[in-house]
Amino acid sequence: MPTRLDEILAHTSAVVKERKATTNLAALEKKALAHTPRGFANRLRKVSVSRPAIISEIKKASPSKGLIRADFDPPTLAKGFEAAGAAALSVLTDEKFFQGSLEALEAASGSVQIPCLRKDFMVDSFQVVEARAAGADAILLIVAAHTDAMLEQLRKEAQSLALDVLCEVHSAEELKRAVGMEFDVIGVNSRDLRTFEMHPELLFDLVKAMPANAVKVAESGLRSAEEIAELRDAGYDAFLMGETLMRQPDPGSALAALLGHSYAERALR
Repeated sequence: MPTRLDEILAHTSAVVKERKATTNLAALEKKALAHTPRGFANRLRKVSVSRPAIISEIKKASPSKGLIRADFDPPTLAKGFEAAGAAALSVLTDEKFFQGSLEALEAASGSVQIPCLRKDFMVDSFQVVEARAAGADAILLIVAAHTDAMLEQLRKEAQSLALDVLCEVHSAEELKRAVGMEFDVIGVNSRDLRTFEMHPELLFDLVKAMPANAVKVAESGLRSAEEIAELRDAGYDAFLMGETLMRQPDPGSALAALLGHSYAERALR
């Protein structure tokens, strides 16, 4: 029986095939080269030395929660997050399931100096070119969505365009694959993309098997400074936060308050 992930991947593949057929690839490649990647992985490493590296997610909706934020202006959100201390941004570009777009990524990226991740279901090298053309500095690769051969193909395309890769895992077996392929930025998503159920214990279970030199990213369901401090003590460097901040009246102010609280809590230890 097809899972939610299967459904999303099938739809994405159809949409990408259509875009490829109607896009001037030479023009897209020229636009991609006009953007100089800002070093997503290095930025997370640098910030995490002294404080939690927050990847603030610009996210309008999700398949599991529906509309998250009606007042949705990517440049305003991006600038607010940057001013509040975000290490990087993650911008949803899937249209059907998350109400995102490449235009949202381009607008957000062009408004800030910090690096941006294209958050989408990558199924074709064409999307990697699209990502840099829209101002992305990194892409997401989901281990559950691919064979190792396809993961390697997409990673090589990203490397050829000087884009970093956030490799996302949801289980011990997927983490073993990611480690074996020597990905250097690994994220643990506690939401099972096949069922959309949350398994927060995975964050603590899997970090123990992550390489010491990898940038370790905790994803999904993070709500408080206390949770971030606990996960930082467990070994994580970076923390992807979306819905918690996007539901606040002023997401940037909410991030500033969370970071301030986090610093204060850790200063007392």
